[in-house]
Amino acid sequence: MNPTLRSARRVVIALGGNAMTGPDGSATPHAQRDALREAAGHIAEVVARGVQVVLTHGNGPQVGNLLVKNELAAHVVPPVPLDWCVAQTQATIAFTLTDELDAALEARGLPQRTAGLVTRTLVDVDDPHFREPSKPVGRFLPKEEAERFVSLGQVWEDRGEKGWRRVVASPEPRSVVDAPAIHALAAAGFVVVCAGGGGIPVTDDGRDGAALRGVEAVIDKDLTAAILASDLDADTLVIATDVANVMVDFGTPTARPLGRVTAAELREHAAAGQFARGSMGPKVDAVLRFLDRNDSAHPPRRAVITSLEHIADAVAGDDAGTVLTA
Repeated sequence: MNPTLRSARRVVIALGGNAMTGPDGSATPHAQRDALREAAGHIAEVVARGVQVVLTHGNGPQVGNLLVKNELAAHVVPPVPLDWCVAQTQATIAFTLTDELDAALEARGLPQRTAGLVTRTLVDVDDPHFREPSKPVGRFLPKEEAERFVSLGQVWEDRGEKGWRRVVASPEPRSVVDAPAIHALAAAGFVVVCAGGGGIPVTDDGRDGAALRGVEAVIDKDLTAAILASDLDADTLVIATDVANVMVDFGTPTARPLGRVTAAELREHAAAGQFARGSMGPKVDAVLRFLDRNDSAHPPRRAVITSLEHIADAVAGDDAGTVLTA
């Protein structure tokens, strides 16, 4: 192990879905590998600065593809549950990203190597989101086709002209079950890819010796990243998205980017409805939660929301992107 890693800072980087699809949104295997190769180059630059890196990522397009396969093959094989879909996409993205990142690290003469970990995230079995599923997933279908999946126990909603779309629970993450393994891998010098798509949702139902059980749900990956970063004592959380900065008054003549801001200022903007629930809202919520967990037992923390090409500068403290500090 490189001795400099013992004193290196630890950073959790959450990659957005744009890091795993082509510029046109294509999710073909070739397009995904090309996108991950580009992302790996930026991540390797962070590692080159002597930083321990733990990576998490989205998986929306990949889960969407699996759901379509479920639908098309439902008359031949039973559809697999959503927690299985999350697990499968975690593994696929992790091995592809670790392959590309190993190559990028080696090309820069760096000794670190990568490890991918299929990761579970604990949610509360009584979370109210299970009673009122609201997170849309997959494609739109005509009513007649959607009714076939309703008969299998799924929840679908009429979304007007576009057709019907499946909705699932998106419960709050409580803890990352496999955080001790992630910590051990990071401490051993690995760049760890983990907790993709927010983690495989599991509950502790108290039966069979408190066995964990997968559940039909999806978890917001940025909220899980905030918990993971805190549990790993990371001093920086970077949420990589498709814009360089968080914007206020987006889409209006008064639109402006946010640079260095306080948590109080960001909360005021959020309370004013500046950040959409389906896009920037969860990212802002995640960085605020990460900063909220500052206490005397943890090192000073900072959080950054920025684009993939700026993550190395963000980690270096060059005020790239929207920066919050405790």
